[in-house]
Amino acid sequence: MVVAWPNVPDVGGLRCLDGSSLAVVPVASLDRGGTPYEVTLELRRDGDSFGAVGERCGYFLAELAERVAAARAGGSPQAAAWPDPDDRFPDPPPSAGGTREPELFAFRYRDRGDVASTGELRCALRTSSVWIERQGTGLGVWRVARRAVIEAWGSGGRGVRAVLTSAELHDFLTELLADAERAGASYRGHQRTRR
Repeated sequence: MVVAWPNVPDVGGLRCLDGSSLAVVPVASLDRGGTPYEVTLELRRDGDSFGAVGERCGYFLAELAERVAAARAGGSPQAAAWPDPDDRFPDPPPSAGGTREPELFAFRYRDRGDVASTGELRCALRTSSVWIERQGTGLGVWRVARRAVIEAWGSGGRGVRAVLTSAELHDFLTELLADAERAGASYRGHQRTRR
């Protein structure tokens, strides 16, 4: 779900399971000439500063948004295994091995002066099963679903969690990239250039 923050235009956010709102705000990284070329993500929980993560993560997020869109498509390899498009997510990278809850991303802020509690934003895939019984027969089927679970840990050590379908994750990433472009960092074409 996307929420709007007062006095902060066009900021994407998530409704968390505890009822709070987590805004993820791209802040431009500037080259020596003052030109934006990448972003770091500022986290705000219910409007208050919550942490900063993902130093120079925009290209990765743009590539992930494309992978999510491709996985949701009807002819994708994921479509055969997951009939509901909301359950379709990109396959984890080979480096994830056979992990039970593969991560789509995990960001911390990496600066020489950072301590472990500066903040974290991660997204893992989780699969759940619910038995759906046919009325009074004792027979039924398992309903298996996949969701993206986004967890954010603030600089004070407190965490929040949001659960998203693949459509909601794609919308979140698309809005985040649009906000990054408004901040001056565009990821159209994803051609990373060194500065």
